Amino acid sequence: MAGGQERILRRRIKSIRSTQKITKAMELIAGSQIVRAQGRIAAARPYQQGMARVVLETALGDPTAAGRLLGTPENITRVLVLSIVADRGLCGGYNTTVFRTTERLVASLVADGTEVRLVTVGKKAQGYFRFRGQAVDKSFLGMSERPSFTHARDVAAAAVTPFVNGEVDQVIVVSTRFLSAGSQKIETRQLLPLVDPRNAEEQASHEDEPGVSRNIAPHEDPVRMGYTEFEPDAGILLADLAPRAAETQIFAALLEASASELTARQRAMHAATENAGELIKKYSRIMNRARQDTITTEIMEIVGGAEALRAGAAGDDAGQVIETRI
Repeated sequence: MAGGQERILRRRIKSIRSTQKITKAMELIAGSQIVRAQGRIAAARPYQQGMARVVLETALGDPTAAGRLLGTPENITRVLVLSIVADRGLCGGYNTTVFRTTERLVASLVADGTEVRLVTVGKKAQGYFRFRGQAVDKSFLGMSERPSFTHARDVAAAAVTPFVNGEVDQVIVVSTRFLSAGSQKIETRQLLPLVDPRNAEEQASHEDEPGVSRNIAPHEDPVRMGYTEFEPDAGILLADLAPRAAETQIFAALLEASASELTARQRAMHAATENAGELIKKYSRIMNRARQDTITTEIMEIVGGAEALRAGAAGDDAGQVIETRI
């Protein structure tokens, strides 16, 4: 019995060691990719900020012509929600938190009588919402780990085009904002209409308050310096710039989501590696105890057998009968 248990524990320890090697390798790979992901975020930020400045300056040039491209619509009846998660799992609660936030947002909008259209990025989102019975207009796969601007354009074509064509009144993005290697948070952010520069200061003052959504465009100082002449008119120019600015913001969201996924995977694999080590220690103790029990039992059997032989030999000597043959 004990020998069989020892064999089972030995096989289990071997299996856990193999898993530990895999989780350790995944932890190291994710850690090496985080630095590159942070570099891509920093490299894309100047273009993102420059595009935001141009859009805001154009909007200030002719606020009336900006129309529905700026601010928050007063009457919202149709909303498109863009949910960004990972293509793979093994990254802790990274995907789950985005799913729950998206579900709460959709449920809140539906409860208010708003028509909701859902667009997802990541293979995990496709399977999750299909299992939940939630209709998805379009799903994008294979871009979560290393997104490119081409990927952002593809996503923007599905998320921005309905807004430009008047099919939806608002586009909202649910994704993970990368603050640092040790801090990420889930955010619900307005992508379109673009942030109104006249409310930028007020929104910036409440940006870090808990429970307050942040517009996806960076906040800039709405005070215009000097005089700017637009060719063509500001309204026509803004109509062309708004989709481009949305592409830039989607690309930034994809980059931050990718860095957040890698960070979450590194933490999850580090925890899994430590847990595997603890299990190996635990099963090793149990196996050693079982082996000691086996050795002790065998020794007791040997001693018991020796004592029985010695007692039998002593009895034969005491009651010895000598036969005499004639």
